[in-house]
Amino acid sequence: MQTKMNKTIALIHIVLIIGSLLMVVPFLWMVLTSGKTISESTQIPPQIFPEVFQIENYKAVWNSLPFVSFYINTGLMIVFRVLTSTLFSAMAAFAVAKLDFPGKNLFFGIVLTQMMIPSQIYLTPQYLLVQNLGLLNSIPALVIPGIVSAFGTFLLRQFFIKLPDELMEAATIDGATTWQVFYRIYMPLARSGLVALGIFTSLFAFKDLMWPLVVNMSQDKMTLSAGLASLQGQFTTNYPQLMAGSVIAIIPMIILYIIFQKQFIEGIATTGGK
Repeated sequence: MQTKMNKTIALIHIVLIIGSLLMVVPFLWMVLTSGKTISESTQIPPQIFPEVFQIENYKAVWNSLPFVSFYINTGLMIVFRVLTSTLFSAMAAFAVAKLDFPGKNLFFGIVLTQMMIPSQIYLTPQYLLVQNLGLLNSIPALVIPGIVSAFGTFLLRQFFIKLPDELMEAATIDGATTWQVFYRIYMPLARSGLVALGIFTSLFAFKDLMWPLVVNMSQDKMTLSAGLASLQGQFTTNYPQLMAGSVIAIIPMIILYIIFQKQFIEGIATTGGK
């Protein structure tokens, strides 16, 4: 019995290791391609390692694009989206999980429906909204679509549901208002979920490409994803420089994950747990 269990565990570890390697391959290929020449990057059969790692690709792409502006714009978009999305999603999730009001289930059903609809459908009404507000080509235009999140509402609802209702009853008896119960009791207890949502929101905002391309036209208002898209030509593309720019762009997300990896894993592992 013990031998069979050990074989099962070994097989699981082998499958997980293979899966991890498959996940790492695109990242390694990006780094290796960033150090190649153009001929090496388009060679058939593919050349895995560059003969001489071309640091000049990084210098060229850094000098050709205003990466400092890209970092600032992306950082502001992420910060404001995280703050607004976390707060408003937590408020909606708390209401659905702990409060009784007419149409609660219908409201939550509408929230879930939004998760099933492709985000591209909302592109035109969101653009018209931003245009009518006079916010085109600005940082607020990047933030508006991420002010509240259906995914965030669903995620935090799972955390609030597993917290006992007795906490709310005891606080209400002591004279606490609904807002005080939410802000002082339930929000601190759902900290891991809030951190997980913040990281998810950061990743979603960081990789958002279509909306920044549509709403902001000037280069000094673009995000990292939109700025990197300008490196792709219509007929030819300098793939080493494109990959070098991608490596430069993902550094903040790697640092963010390294700092918050414990909270991220904890938040995902406990989502929906009872």
